[in-house]
Parts: sequence; C-alpha cells; structure tokens
Amino acid sequence: MDPSPAFSPPAPASLLDLGLDVAREAGALLLAGRAGTVEAEATKSSPTDIVTALDRASEALVARRLREARPDDGLLGEEGSDTPGSSGVRWIVDPLDGTVNFLYRLPNWAVSIAAEVAGEVVAGVVHAPALGLTYTAVRGGGAFRWGAGPEPETLAGSAVTELRGALVATGFGYTVERRTAQVAVLTRVVPRVRDIRRMGAAALDLCAAAAGTIDAYYERGLHPWDHAAGALVAAEAGLLVGGLDGRRASEDLVVAAPPALFGPLTALLAEHPRADRDQ
Repeated sequence: MDPSPAFSPPAPASLLDLGLDVAREAGALLLAGRAGTVEAEATKSSPTDIVTALDRASEALVARRLREARPDDGLLGEEGSDTPGSSGVRWIVDPLDGTVNFLYRLPNWAVSIAAEVAGEVVAGVVHAPALGLTYTAVRGGGAFRWGAGPEPETLAGSAVTELRGALVATGFGYTVERRTAQVAVLTRVVPRVRDIRRMGAAALDLCAAAAGTIDAYYERGLHPWDHAAGALVAAEAGLLVGGLDGRRASEDLVVAAPPALFGPLTALLAEHPRADRDQ
C-alpha cells in the first residue's frame, strides 16, 4: 500500500480510539455468544487449528465498523480479510486470539486490533473481556493496562535481569512438525530459566510481558495479526521486541523481553539447530 506524496497520516491517538471502540464492541459480541454453546466450525492448518462461527462474526463486525469509519483504509484479518487501501493506513486484526481457550471456557482470549501507517504499527489494542483487562499503546506514547478502575496502569515490564530467574512464556504451533520442533527447543530452554508458561494467546502473552506478569516471551510461527498490537504494547512498555541476529519480529521468531533478558534469551534460542527454527 503506497500512499500518495500528499499523504498526511492520521494521529495515532485517533486510530487507537477507533480501534478501542471496535474492539470493545467485538468483545461484547464474543461474550454474548460465549454464553451459549460454541463448537469448532472448521479447521485451518491442522485438525487442532480451529475456527468458530464467532471468530468469523467478530471479524465481520470489526471489518464493517472500520470500513464505516475509514472506508479508504486497508485491512488484514486472520479469518480471511485482506483488503488493500489507498489511505496509507492498514488495520491488522485478530478477531479472537486464543480460540481454543474460548472454546474451552478459559478466560485467556482477546480481540487484537493494530493500526499500521506506511508499514509501521502506530496504535494497538488488546481487549480481553473475560479477564476484565484492556491493553493499549500508541507509538511513542507508552503502554497501558485498563482494568476496573477509572485510570489505567502504566506498564514498564519486568525488573528481572538474569535468565535463570525469568518466568518465560511461549506457545506452540498447530502442525505436528512444528510442535515437535518447538518441544525439542523447549526441553533445552527449561533448564536455563525459572519456569515456562503456555497460556494460549500470543497477543495476551506479549501484553503480560509488557506488564511484568511474566518476564519474557518467545514464539515461532506467528502471523502479523497474532503479534501486531501486542508487540507494540510490549515495545512501548520498554521491552525489546525482535527476532534472531538483529532481525525484526516475524514468523521465524518473535521475542519480547526487557533489555537485560533479550540478549541472553535470543542467544539461547539461537543455540538450537537451524532445523528447529525452520519448522
């Protein structure tokens, strides 16, 4: 998406406000739908990679609301939306991050919406209605967690400085091959850290790292909608977010950690054979 030379980007705060309103509306739809019976409607990459009718309903709602407010923007969504735009703004949407948790009535699921301007994510919201938490960030404006109170909490990540004392979260892919490789990596990571958590929603894992609820996070195989909003929240909380060898966060690897932990964690992950990283 190449904006015209006269392109004047919108204020990130205005994009955040819109994203927040839409995320809350989608969250309310999901909460109402979850009160009934929810079943896996289809599978995607593997039999364990499921989608429900509510995933699709949430993305349809988000797409409609964003299109009504900003008809010239692009949209990339997990459940198939991929619409080019002419405004220089693209929305990156996971309408239900943590679908398996949602299916099993576990509370770790969220609506994740990020706004990208000229290829850079400038605003993000991760709304977790079952947890009563919402995480927000704009580029250069800090990261915040909203709970039951009227004022948000400013996020600053963990103060842990040694990997051996770090609680590290990760996630697994859906194909047998990727999971097998990830477990092999995990067996080598576990002895070097305090402990591991696997909570099943990448956007919320990134936000937990931003909040210091966990000390660091890594995962392979993430798509842009999995990490766009959460990675901005983590970065604005002061964490380093990236991949191996100085590369940007990508499907190859996403790591989010305080500066003192980022180098040791990425070095530990780089110890593993290339075959582990290519699954």
